[in-house]
Amino acid sequence: MKSINKPLLLAMALLAVPYAASCTKVIHETIDKTVYIEVPAETEDGDRLFAYSIQAFDVLPTNSAAENKVRLQNAIDWASARGAALWVEPVEGGYPVQSGITLKKNVSLIGVHGPTGRGTVKDGKPTGSLFVISDKTHPFITVQSATQIKGCQFYYPEQGFNDASKIIEYPPTIQVSQEQAVHGVTLQNLTFYGCYFAMDFRAQQAHPCEQILFEHCYGYPLGGRFIAIDYCYDIPRILHCHVNPAVMREFKGDTNYITNDYVVNQKTYAYWIDHTDNAQVMDIFTFATYGGIYLGANTYGQLTNFNFDQVGIGVFKDGNTPFNRIWEVAQGSIIASVSPDGNVANIHPFLVQGYGQISITNVDCFCGKAAAVTLTTQGVSYDFLKVQGSNWVVVTGVNCRMRNYQSSIPITVANTHAQISFINCSNKDGNLFTFHRSGENPNDFGTYTVD
Repeated sequence: MKSINKPLLLAMALLAVPYAASCTKVIHETIDKTVYIEVPAETEDGDRLFAYSIQAFDVLPTNSAAENKVRLQNAIDWASARGAALWVEPVEGGYPVQSGITLKKNVSLIGVHGPTGRGTVKDGKPTGSLFVISDKTHPFITVQSATQIKGCQFYYPEQGFNDASKIIEYPPTIQVSQEQAVHGVTLQNLTFYGCYFAMDFRAQQAHPCEQILFEHCYGYPLGGRFIAIDYCYDIPRILHCHVNPAVMREFKGDTNYITNDYVVNQKTYAYWIDHTDNAQVMDIFTFATYGGIYLGANTYGQLTNFNFDQVGIGVFKDGNTPFNRIWEVAQGSIIASVSPDGNVANIHPFLVQGYGQISITNVDCFCGKAAAVTLTTQGVSYDFLKVQGSNWVVVTGVNCRMRNYQSSIPITVANTHAQISFINCSNKDGNLFTFHRSGENPNDFGTYTVD
């Protein structure tokens, strides 16, 4: 591997075009390793410079949140025309920043972290590439096209922890622009501590979004909503995301049953999707939220390799037209045993309504009391699947395992037009069964046969 000539590299930086900012550390990324070099205040990015520390723009941990908001926005404004990356230089205790930041086109905010699922910690507080937020008025950061946030953490120190009366309904931490179409956003390796709503990508119909990627993001939103997507075309992706009440374990511990019950009682879904084309959702997890995922009336796509633990509804599939409202759901596990009103009849691993089709393959559903964290549960679901409504819909299942449900059979038919077929599945007694309903006779509730 070619060695690095630091004096030559520094000389190259000194010859770059000047701009008005203070002295900082800038990162130069090489093919074999990354080194820090000191660059004078007058330099702009040369061919070999990777990112500018936000401290170059006087975003400092000792500033007030209001000061840092202005200075961080100045940094973003400068970086937008250049397509530059801003380095969220890790510091002890993080950077206090007031909400209302706009991440303008072409800018990346890059921090040091992977998803820190139990928290970084120094003297009882998180630390690192960290934004400390207390503003209750605006989303923390609104993103435009061709932007990236990677390796950062977001912390709300004033959020109620184990006292539901002190929970603050903060606006979303990250929100898609409501004023212009947004194309190409990467949100990767992010952790949210104490947020109420993590990532709100419910775009306006007049200003849709496209090519949005959520990957390796962790948190436990106290409003129950981690990722919401609406009017997002050209394939949104939610990959490898994790919602868990233990996200602050290293510095605050796990939330208790008061907080977790509060979250469930919001009757929201950790993942919520509507008006999307062929959404791709893979390897997602939630624990102690009311809903796992809502697949809206105007969506189609694939959901694979998932685990929804201690929820009330695992997968809620809707559909507003017979054409192209199809979801393939495979390789997952659902533990549905939570009901805010205590009524087991309202607990369903799968709830289907509206038009379209859902195919379910290799999904395991079972129930039980939560051992890992305190939560009020009923310890049983009503069934495996409920099909409700009055529209034509097709539901098929293969190789599914269903245990710990209360009803006499695992499938509840409350839709006279539903066509349903399950084969090679096992019921609560561990026996293989088949279920078939043609949808031709409104008085037919399905033929259930145990092998």
